[in-house]
Amino acid sequence: MTATPSPSTELAGWRHVYSGKVRDLYVPADTPEGAAPERLLVVASDRVSAFDHVLSPGIPGKGELLTTLSLWWFDQLAGGDGGRGIPNHLVASHTLGLGEDGVANTADDLKSLIPDAVVGRAMVVKSLDMLPIECVVRGYLTGSGWAEYQAGGTVCGIPLPSGLSNGDRLPEPIYTPAYKAPMGEHDENISYERTVELVGAERAAELRDLSLEIYTRASRIAEAHGVILADTKFEFGLDENGVLTLADEVLTSDSSRYWDAAAWASGATPDERMASFDKQIVRNWLAANWAPPREGEPPALPADIVERTAARYRELLELLTSAPGR
Repeated sequence: MTATPSPSTELAGWRHVYSGKVRDLYVPADTPEGAAPERLLVVASDRVSAFDHVLSPGIPGKGELLTTLSLWWFDQLAGGDGGRGIPNHLVASHTLGLGEDGVANTADDLKSLIPDAVVGRAMVVKSLDMLPIECVVRGYLTGSGWAEYQAGGTVCGIPLPSGLSNGDRLPEPIYTPAYKAPMGEHDENISYERTVELVGAERAAELRDLSLEIYTRASRIAEAHGVILADTKFEFGLDENGVLTLADEVLTSDSSRYWDAAAWASGATPDERMASFDKQIVRNWLAANWAPPREGEPPALPADIVERTAARYRELLELLTSAPGR
């Protein structure tokens, strides 16, 4: 796996503690080493990854687009869609300080916690005790699930009806969890029974049921905007009161497969049916131009692949956040 790049920006008031393949994590600069931080700053970069490698160049504007989409979904799931509010990890991104008159009473006394250098692509979030489960929900047959189904009629060991085709809608969404491996290792698909062993029966059921609820609500919203949410993954943690809390990014083009609903209904081939709004363009190009076992440095992405991917990210955001039917 390609080494994870370090963030290029030092941020006043924050100390960098970790970089994933596409996101950077900071804690308040005055947090003692080893202490639990009061809050975290999550910065989405323009980096793009595929096949467990960080690719070059990045996708211009990707970090801001995905952060905007995450914030929109957090708002929908907090009750904006008319459903019950699902707790999430967002906290206030501003603090109110005392002005020159010693009173907090003007707009100038409101100070942003997000440095100017990363405004638009950063979220201030609460520190959580993260659970080691990646909560995957699949509503359509595709990707690795399609390959497994062809071999034995199952997806992650779950039996499915015979006669399904690549890209078909499943009779009902299925929950297929994965174990979040330590940094640098691959995540591993696991059974529901294994999640019970890892987090206990009550918490495992809560993760499954909440993941399926979020997927169902998000699918309904997406379909009203002409978009299919084929599959997605969620991460959860526990807050200081033990409340299960939705964390990380949510329902972005990096954590989900989104398809054009009209193309899915009319397409004659799998490629036409699964016209995606995510980084599948990048995956397809890399699969065709970098043979397994895909070790060492991956080839640079051509300019047209970068531009097409950025355009699809923008189009998805516009479709989902506009009035339905527009």
